[in-house]
Parts: sequence; C-alpha cells; structure tokens
Amino acid sequence: MATYQVGYFVGSLSSTSINRLLAQALVKLAPPELVLREIPIKDLPLYSQDYDADYPPVARSFKQAIADVDAILFVTPEYNRSIPGGLKNAIDWASRPWGTNSFAQKPSAVIGTSPGAIGTAIAQQSLRGVLCFCNSPLMNQVEAYIQFKPGLITAEGEVTDEGTKKFLQNYMTELHAFIVRVLTVLPRKT
Repeated sequence: MATYQVGYFVGSLSSTSINRLLAQALVKLAPPELVLREIPIKDLPLYSQDYDADYPPVARSFKQAIADVDAILFVTPEYNRSIPGGLKNAIDWASRPWGTNSFAQKPSAVIGTSPGAIGTAIAQQSLRGVLCFCNSPLMNQVEAYIQFKPGLITAEGEVTDEGTKKFLQNYMTELHAFIVRVLTVLPRKT
C-alpha cells in the first residue's frame, strides 16, 4: 500500500481555532494511505522581496517542509471575505522567489469551517484563485464548507455529528484518490 505525505496549513493563528479542530478531525478521518502533518505558518515574518537573495532559516525550513510532502491541504477560516493575512503571507513565502514556487505541480485541496451558514465559501474561492496562479493542481470536488456549531468537533478531534463525520471521511477518501491521479500524471521529482 502506497502512502502519501500530506502537509496541512491551518489558516488561523489562534490557539483556539475551530479550523485547527477541523484539521485534527481530518487527521483522524483520513484513510491509512494518507499521513498528515501540520506545516506551521505562525513564525514566518512578513514576506518582503528583500529576502529573496537570502531567505531566513525559518522560511527555508518552511519551504523544505512543503518540498518534503506529496500534497498540501489548506484548512482555513474566512476573514473579511477572504483568506487570513497569515495564510497569504505563508503562500507568498512558499511561492517566491521567482522560479522556486513550492506549489508548482503539487496537489492541493481546500476546506474550512466557520459559524456562518456559508462556511468559508468566499475565502475558499479567493484561495483557489491564488493556488491556480501558483500552478497547484487543485481538488475541485468535493467542495467542503463546514458550518461550525459548538460541540461539532471535540478538543480531541472527534466529530460528534454522524452526517458530518461521514462527509469528512468521504472528503479525505476523495483527497487520496485525487493525489493518486495527480501524481500518476505528474510524478514527484526525487
């Protein structure tokens, strides 16, 4: 059985993020062929082109963490009808300097939760545009905009609603199938 390493970003920097809870649930619900690990974004300084000649160690480690995985999963809230600034900053670090885009030909997927009825639909649409520009093959189906209600996901990452749990398991199964398809056509360079 082939396994795939999936790095995930949590778009919120908050220690009490409901998207962090969602990420923990996705780790538990993933099929055994997917091994998920967080790629932290909170320690990155604000990106500036001034760094392009000599990336700081934290940014080099960040880019290496992306290089070390087969795919990326974005788990993000919606801030002001878009993606959080910290997540956009991380994407800027990963995609620069020109010619060293960490997302090029790397399968990616987007999911998020918020208390609002439309989940994170607008943030995800914004993020999809950025990822398309970064040449990252993007899982377009299944879309997942999760409306968060208190108690939906426990502190241990257990999903308490059976319908939501089945939906998220299916999402992770579809992510696995998508990664296999992309990497069959675009094998990773080793």
